[in-house]
Amino acid sequence: MKPSLAAGIGAQTRLTVDRERTIDFMGEQARVYATPMLVRDIEMASRDLILQHLDAGEDSVGTRVEIDHLAASLLGMTVELSVKIVEVKGRAVTLEVEGNDGVDAICRGRHQRFVVDVEKTKERLAAKAARAGLASA
Repeated sequence: MKPSLAAGIGAQTRLTVDRERTIDFMGEQARVYATPMLVRDIEMASRDLILQHLDAGEDSVGTRVEIDHLAASLLGMTVELSVKIVEVKGRAVTLEVEGNDGVDAICRGRHQRFVVDVEKTKERLAAKAARAGLASA
C-alpha cells in the first residue's frame, strides 16, 4: 500500500441506470435501480478509488456493506456515487458512500474493504478448494 491511501480521499462515479441494473418483477413501468446492483456499483467505485493507492500485486476485497437505499432511480437516469475513505486501519479501509440521481438522494452508508496480496489470496483459495474437494480452475 502506498502512503497516499489515507482518510479524506474520495471519488465520484457517474453511471446510467441501464436495463441490467434494474428490477423486473414489477413490470416495465416499475423498472428501477436494483439494490444488489447498487451495492455492486458501490463496491466497484470503492475498489477503483483504492486501487489508485495500492502497489503492484495488491487489490482489495469487500468485507462489509451497510447502506440505506433511500429512493428509486428510474431506468435511464444518471446516478452519481460518491465514495470517501474515512479510516485506514492496517489493511482495513472504511469508506462512506452517498448516491444521488439528480432528483433524490438515493443512498448513504458505509463500506469496508480489505487490501490483499493477489498471489497469496489465490494460494489461500486453492488450498480451500483442495480441502473442499473442488477441482481447481
